[in-house]
Amino acid sequence: MAMQTQDTALRVAGIIEAMKGVDGPLLPILHGIQEEFGHVPQDALPLIADRLNLSRAEVQGVVSFYHDFRRQPAGRHVLKVCRAEACQSMGGEALAARLEQLLGIGFHETAGDGSVTLEPVYCLGLCACAPAAMLDGEVIGRLDEARIEEIVAEVRR
Repeated sequence: MAMQTQDTALRVAGIIEAMKGVDGPLLPILHGIQEEFGHVPQDALPLIADRLNLSRAEVQGVVSFYHDFRRQPAGRHVLKVCRAEACQSMGGEALAARLEQLLGIGFHETAGDGSVTLEPVYCLGLCACAPAAMLDGEVIGRLDEARIEEIVAEVRR
């Protein structure tokens, strides 16, 4: 998706300028851009590469390596489901599969109506309350079928 306006390019340039002086500026710049836009627009990558004297491939490699960076806008809600061992051992795999079924999307996908983005996360620090998830930054422990159905109803509203 192309950057829509000159204003968008200026906002990206402002983020780059504000952070290019820090040690290892690429990750802070990418986080800043994602915070500003909800994702890292593809058209921002050449601007970043040019300002940091990196190749476009280097910047693209970092964006694709780190799962936290989105290349498309997220849904209105972001549901992160823990995929780590403690949650798996407490039935997390079956619950994750059920969530995918109920939402009609897989991990790293956004529902067609833009209601929710489903993302994996590898430990939320709630191992004692496994399986766990995070909805819009709020952690949820002891997931079960009933709670998953509540979450799906909430994100669909």
